[in-house]
Amino acid sequence: MSDEDWFAPKRFGCGAGLPIAWQGWTLLLGFTAALLTAGILLAPRHPTLFVGLAIVMTIPLTIISAHHTRGGWKWRWGRGD
Repeated sequence: MSDEDWFAPKRFGCGAGLPIAWQGWTLLLGFTAALLTAGILLAPRHPTLFVGLAIVMTIPLTIISAHHTRGGWKWRWGRGD
């Protein structure tokens, strides 16, 4: 595991699995806290704004997790590929 690897790859499919470093856990918990806070404060009165904000918040999460996943994002069949 290098210093760049924050997430393990998914065993099947494409994408990131669970975090394997404190940076990944921090990113994931920060995203979750921000999304929950926005949901509590915005969703009841401004659901469209909440959905837009959730999409905007998800884009950097996706880019960062793709960049910091061991082996990158590619299709995996579960055979250690």
